[in-house]
Amino acid sequence: MTTLTVTTRGQVTFRKDVLHHLGIKPGEKIELEKLPDGRVTLRAAKPAGTIDGFIGLLAGKTTKTATLDEINEGRSPRRKAGSGR
Repeated sequence: MTTLTVTTRGQVTFRKDVLHHLGIKPGEKIELEKLPDGRVTLRAAKPAGTIDGFIGLLAGKTTKTATLDEINEGRSPRRKAGSGR
């Protein structure tokens, strides 16, 4: 069990091992849920995605590109016509 000390300003600092366990990196947010019995739960806050983040999700993951004709035909640029599948 980890014990934290509350500062005079009412703040606590989490140790690196706790943040690592939660999967939290510097600058990220933590969600805290107060439970009726006086306990709390902590978890890494899931950021709401943006369309820009979604569009860039796969950027740089491949060097393959498809032509418009290949996209329209539903073929991968790696397969040749008549190669099956």
